[in-house]
Amino acid sequence: MPHKHGGKRNTDDGKDVSAMRSVTVIPASIHRFSEVPLASAEKRKVAAYARVSTDNEDQKTSYAAQVDYYTNYIQRRSDWEFAGMYSDEGVTGTSMKKREGFTRMVQDALDGKIQLIVTKSVSRFARNTVDSLTTIRKLKENGIEVYFEKEAIWTFQARGEILLTILSSLSQEEARSISENVTWGLRKRFADGKFSVGYSRFLGYDKGEDGNLAINEEQAKIVRLIFRLFLEGMTACKIAKELTARHILTVTGKEKWNAKTIRGVLANEKYTGCARIQKTFTPDFLTKKAVKNCGQVPSYFVEQSHPAIIDPDVFEMVQREMERRTREGGRYSGVSIFSGKIRCGECGDYFGSKVWHSTDKYRRTVYRCNKKYDGQKCQTPHVTEEEIKEAFVTAFNRLVTEREEIAANARLVRQTLCDTTALAEEKAKLQQELAVLVEMTEKCIRENARIAQNQEEYQRHYEGLVARYDAAKVRLDEVTEVISAKETQSERLAGFIKTLKTQTNPVAQFDSQLWASMVDYVTVGADKGVTLVFRDGTEVNV
Repeated sequence: MPHKHGGKRNTDDGKDVSAMRSVTVIPASIHRFSEVPLASAEKRKVAAYARVSTDNEDQKTSYAAQVDYYTNYIQRRSDWEFAGMYSDEGVTGTSMKKREGFTRMVQDALDGKIQLIVTKSVSRFARNTVDSLTTIRKLKENGIEVYFEKEAIWTFQARGEILLTILSSLSQEEARSISENVTWGLRKRFADGKFSVGYSRFLGYDKGEDGNLAINEEQAKIVRLIFRLFLEGMTACKIAKELTARHILTVTGKEKWNAKTIRGVLANEKYTGCARIQKTFTPDFLTKKAVKNCGQVPSYFVEQSHPAIIDPDVFEMVQREMERRTREGGRYSGVSIFSGKIRCGECGDYFGSKVWHSTDKYRRTVYRCNKKYDGQKCQTPHVTEEEIKEAFVTAFNRLVTEREEIAANARLVRQTLCDTTALAEEKAKLQQELAVLVEMTEKCIRENARIAQNQEEYQRHYEGLVARYDAAKVRLDEVTEVISAKETQSERLAGFIKTLKTQTNPVAQFDSQLWASMVDYVTVGADKGVTLVFRDGTEVNV
């Protein structure tokens, strides 16, 4: 009932004003946030939210208990209408990503399906302060309240947001602390040489009785086949097609292989019985996005940690071949092991493969200059695979007879041409110079902001520092590239020397692994003479 207030006051002519004016007080009739009529008997649409962050049994029990508790909790209230139970099982609270239940609940609330959300605590709602407050404010602006039972916080209350800010920050700090403890524990395990793998997705290995890696012989055959096919000249894409055509199942039971899986197998050092640990790390506990470890945190290399499937020498051979194909780019077709390795002695271009008599019994593969019929018309003849194989066997056997001398020369070449000592020192000086220039530039900017200066002089000084930085950066990139090239050459020569020393007897037939590890390229002359250039630079004319 409105209330009227009157007061006695006289006008200039002596009349009573109170008889002329009155004020009526109209009481509030709806809630100032929810806009629900105060005297209304309409029930509030209430939903509950539950979350657990791991998949262990204890957490699963907690999750089920939350769901059961809040379902009954809401349904017992006569002034509440149960609007649903939303939940996320086995997901983190530090990010909104992958929280499908939470996202769906917020959207349903904004669509008018929910007026009140009930949850156990602030940490169950979100561990990220920004996400928590942003979501709460968005809901509040649309007349939707949230009740945190443990902290007894109603977001429509005046003190609600202040308490939420404090508690959300504490929850985020707790998440950070947990993350740091987990990270410390993992790195301690890494330092002890302990690591874990996803056995269900690790081709070639099972979990042994002792908890370590144990070879799965059937799958190991597939791993060896992948390495052999690669050294025989196939690309990752062609290997994937070959395995699919042979009806060989993937480690997850799929019929179709893909090139990415093949490349992953070829680059995985664990097949040599060793393990490189912490190839990636997570710099931000909130986003949990893993990035490649380029030296930001320690990495660990464990030798002889488990049985090997691939010989380390074969593995290194594959890595060098992968690097070679990457350098050649589009020149490597992957048709065979000879792709990208046969050059024209007349124009210097590469030989490409052609199939003759593809539909009859005289079918054979030949190689000829790619420019032979392309205007230039090189006079170099074609060669067959058999001729290249015979030339390699002859040339390699000559190497074997003089292997001690050749190996000594290769070591000398490696020592002199692959030395990076001076370059490493220059690189360190350039990195230090860049750091100093960055500091000087930042100081220049700060002083200009703090003290009034001649802007022309400031600009000249600033641009001079930037120019010095750019010049040093260009040189640093050049030095880094040269160091990388020398290190690659050193590794290639090391593999060449090792293979040559272990091969004490001449070979009777062509060996694809020897070809891949020893030969740099082959040159075919106009007289069909063949020159093999080995990885140490040795040339053998056949």
